[in-house]
Amino acid sequence: MAIVRIWPDMTIADYPFVPSDVALYHRLRPTGNDNTLDTQTWDDMLLPAYSAELARETSIFGQQELHRRLHANDDGGPASTGRVRALLADDALRGELQTACTDLRRTDREISEMLYGDALPSAPRWLPALAWLPVLFLASAIAALASGWLPLWGVVLAAWLALMGIQARYHQAVQEWSRMLNTIQQMLRAHTLMARIEHPLTAALCADGDDAAGLNRRLRRSLVSALPMVSDYADWLWLQNVRHYFRSRDVVRAQILFLRNSFERVAALDADLALARHLSRCSGYCWAEQGTQVALERVIHPLLDDAAPLSFGMARQGLFISGQNGAGKSTLLRTVGLNLITARAFGFCYATHAVTPRLPVCSSMQNEDAMSNGESFYQAELRRARELLAIAGQRPAIFLVDEIFRGTNYLESVSAAAAVLHALAQQGRVVVASHHLILASLLSDCLQPWCLSRSEDTWRLQAGLLEQTNGLALLNACGFDPAITAKAAQTYAWLSNYMAYPGASVDAGRAVAGDGL
Repeated sequence: MAIVRIWPDMTIADYPFVPSDVALYHRLRPTGNDNTLDTQTWDDMLLPAYSAELARETSIFGQQELHRRLHANDDGGPASTGRVRALLADDALRGELQTACTDLRRTDREISEMLYGDALPSAPRWLPALAWLPVLFLASAIAALASGWLPLWGVVLAAWLALMGIQARYHQAVQEWSRMLNTIQQMLRAHTLMARIEHPLTAALCADGDDAAGLNRRLRRSLVSALPMVSDYADWLWLQNVRHYFRSRDVVRAQILFLRNSFERVAALDADLALARHLSRCSGYCWAEQGTQVALERVIHPLLDDAAPLSFGMARQGLFISGQNGAGKSTLLRTVGLNLITARAFGFCYATHAVTPRLPVCSSMQNEDAMSNGESFYQAELRRARELLAIAGQRPAIFLVDEIFRGTNYLESVSAAAAVLHALAQQGRVVVASHHLILASLLSDCLQPWCLSRSEDTWRLQAGLLEQTNGLALLNACGFDPAITAKAAQTYAWLSNYMAYPGASVDAGRAVAGDGL
């Protein structure tokens, strides 16, 4: 016997909120703490993709709270870590809370801008008169029909135009407010449902769960408005939608502090659920210990499916990382940076053991020229260097730098890099990856040289400098003509000799490389 589905499909299709919507809560919420992540570090560390991974099956409330934690420099980390660990240890509790939060994912409008932005205006003084306008229209229409007096139809027409004009004037505002009100009501409903779950994690919600339910009832429209056709009649003739718009907005305005408090608690638990759900799917993570050094054992990058584990350590002195092309120096910087950020924001790392300092992370990895303002690639690098120096002057930080000052010639690049990196190292800890090995000698007083190598799926980081480069070997591997490869090798040999013995003739070098140089 076939089973016929009589209920609609309840699969939730999460609304695709844009990044600017997700960032609004952090931007608008008043805090006295500094922002620990700037825009370039956010992009360098691939945090947009990482945030999207965390946000799977998570409402806009949880997404906004996760974004805030990644950026904020507050003391809420230990408390949220304790909640996430409790959720990981109790599958039943996690299931109950997730069910209570399910309808949050059905919302299609974020409300932090309304809660933390400019104050809502109060209802206009003429609002009570709206109740009499439909009465005037009906009474004048009945009188005109009964008496047949033509001037009364002018009153009917004027009242009808007034009704239509008010609907047209406030239609868009009413529609937008309805979306926001739906989000508020779903939040209050989740608040009420979670308050009914007896557990220490929901204790803060239990105290005013009944108040949340009562406020939700005050914001609802009458049951009549849910009836087909009747709701249209009530809106167009009796202006019920416009009147409810102003009345409910006044209620929200009066209860704004309660709604903010509810938002923060609901968003926090939704974010905790997202983290617990994410970690339950992870094959390897650990809870980070706080310390002055950086110690990451068998750390991986969570966005790489076949990530090779690597052990990384850094005391108070920074590191100079060298390695062949393709060894994974940039990936190493992103792996270290992302794990330092998650340790500070969420309390865990993707490693078997982790000790991390509570320091902000700043990076310079993806500088680009900007045609819109005429900024060249080198000018973009200089701007970023100034930004890092300004941050270093304000507070200690961990600076991750990849191939600094590539936009100018070798001598100027090395000279500028040595000066900037040395200044950064005086205020914080620097991890720099570069092919300019001479920088290791110039910065030996503040950076320890380490060499990164990779063999198949294994990373290895050991003390010392790269001894054998592979830039020319890759010419062959990439299919360049053998004549070009040979000429490049000859020129390389002459340049190496020339740098060791500057008295050698430039003409001799031209003869080696060919007349075309």
